[in-house]
Amino acid sequence: MYAVIETGGKQYQVKAGDEVFIEKLDVEADDKVTFDKVMMIANDEGAATVGAPYVEGATVSAKVLKNGKAKKITVFTYKPKKGEKRKMGHRQPYTKVQIEAINA
Repeated sequence: MYAVIETGGKQYQVKAGDEVFIEKLDVEADDKVTFDKVMMIANDEGAATVGAPYVEGATVSAKVLKNGKAKKITVFTYKPKKGEKRKMGHRQPYTKVQIEAINA
């Protein structure tokens, strides 16, 4: 059984036991979090329930493993022939969660 959930403006296909890096949530490590924006649930036989936009009464429960930052990326902007350039770095914050159960 798997589900498609929406969090942080993105959609993720998850199943029980998956570890997923999502946009940072305001929770501590070892906390429980419940995703109620479930867009689709499908079982192993191929039958799927698709919401409009969300499936009524469906939730996905997960455990927060850690909060962190991704690797640094370098952003370099410049304007040719003007002598204008700027170099910046960015580290995107994330929350790592482990999916525990899909409640249909």
